[in-house]
Amino acid sequence: MTKDVFERMKESWPSAVLARTEVSRFTGGLISEKYLANLDSLGIGCPGRIRVGRRVAYPVEQFCEWLRSRTKEADASDG
Repeated sequence: MTKDVFERMKESWPSAVLARTEVSRFTGGLISEKYLANLDSLGIGCPGRIRVGRRVAYPVEQFCEWLRSRTKEADASDG
């Protein structure tokens, strides 16, 4: 059985945490740092976020689960 994209993302990331500044790179450009900051300010961002000084990060495991919960598979009508 092939691993899903979220499992591959987790396994390829070199750390247990994901800095908000790296979110765009982690998701292949699907989500920007600014968009995620906006979601966080609305209270609908990834749970488990941590802050060290002015930097914000997310546990990779929780970020992938959060991203999975917001994802749907595109069908032919989605273009």
